[in-house]
Amino acid sequence: MTTATLSAAADAITVRRAIDTDIPAMAELIEVSARVLGRDYYDQRALTAAIDGVFGVDSVLVQDGTYFIAKLGNEIAGCGGWSKRGTLFGGDRFAGRADDLLDPAISPARIRAMFVVPGFARRGVGSALLHAGEAAARAAGFSAIELMATLSGVDFYRKCGFVTAPEVTVTVGDTAVVFVPMRKHLSA
Repeated sequence: MTTATLSAAADAITVRRAIDTDIPAMAELIEVSARVLGRDYYDQRALTAAIDGVFGVDSVLVQDGTYFIAKLGNEIAGCGGWSKRGTLFGGDRFAGRADDLLDPAISPARIRAMFVVPGFARRGVGSALLHAGEAAARAAGFSAIELMATLSGVDFYRKCGFVTAPEVTVTVGDTAVVFVPMRKHLSA
């Protein structure tokens, strides 16, 4: 993927593939994003459990070239991507990962690990990352995508055409964390 530029007011959002050296910055971004943007949706215990046991960078996506960095001006503003693998959500530390390749003829691609720096929220960063993931999944032959949304992300994904399924509870240690599975058909 080449660097794509989208206009966002006077600033430009650029999206590029993440590389191994981006992982520490993305890990920090994910934690800050989850803590700040999730605090109105989850209690502190659930946020900490999710950050410690679910959220995080999935290095397989970085190796696959399907994880992206968004920059607004010269600053990292967000990260996220898509996957052609079985794992629906969770970073490297999350148990229950499945790195088997999906068949685009029968399975939806996954939108994965979408996080935005709180100061850049609602400025088009999440949309730019999502559009990059959707376009790449479509180019890889997938006709649908699915994701596991945080409660704080549900409204954003609905506005982007995703349909919700019933909430699911994931137990992390001794803490229950609620997520919402969502799905979208990709138009040609």
